[in-house]
Amino acid sequence: MSNQDKPFFVGYLDIPGSLRRFLVLACLVGTGIFVATGLLIGSTQDEPAASGFRFDYGRQTVTGVIELTPYPLLRVTQGNDLIKPGKTLMLSGQGKFGVDAQAMGLEGGLVEVTGIILQRGTIDMMQLAGGRRGMKMVDGDAPDMETEPLGRWKVAGEICDGKCLNGAMRPGRGLAHKACAALCLVGDVPPVFVSTQPIEGSDFMLITGPDGTRLPKAAYDHIGQFVSAEGDLERRGDMLVLKLDAETIEVIDG
Repeated sequence: MSNQDKPFFVGYLDIPGSLRRFLVLACLVGTGIFVATGLLIGSTQDEPAASGFRFDYGRQTVTGVIELTPYPLLRVTQGNDLIKPGKTLMLSGQGKFGVDAQAMGLEGGLVEVTGIILQRGTIDMMQLAGGRRGMKMVDGDAPDMETEPLGRWKVAGEICDGKCLNGAMRPGRGLAHKACAALCLVGDVPPVFVSTQPIEGSDFMLITGPDGTRLPKAAYDHIGQFVSAEGDLERRGDMLVLKLDAETIEVIDG
């Protein structure tokens, strides 16, 4: 015999009291499970370094020596309270463009640059102001800049573009950022390798092709992926430069 008092849900009628309590409890438990799962997944991820435009710095002007790696770097020789002498800055133009045209012919010369700083962890970039305000030759003898070779390394991590990684766009890393990063690299924004472990005190390094050539297009296929690769490492001021051998790139599963 059926139990006539057993609650039964009918869509066009009010929910019986006992079923209403069950549904509320089920919703609370389900929500709690989703929240706990999200927190658990988040706790396993590395804490991202603070990044972004340092508008609080204001527009900065510093003097230094231009080096082409082949991507233009500025080795700061005359800085200020915020950007100290000895700092090495990557350089970019407005939007998704580098500053190759402005820097061409200035290698080894003393220049003054003006722009906004982007900063993440141990690696900094300056987005130059437009026109002649951004970069100009100045009088004076440029000092010799030393480059310290650090041998051949095998590294694991991710290939990114240096501008969005530093906070110009979010997320700036990962497969969600792959198309944006590829456009930046095609526009000659300096590429950066983000290591899973600190190397010589830094998680970030500018990457080039072998012998200081441009990063091979074959490496673009691996933007945003977790990869391992080999290359010769060197230090330029406080910045590491990895001369990456694209033929050694391997995708790491997991």
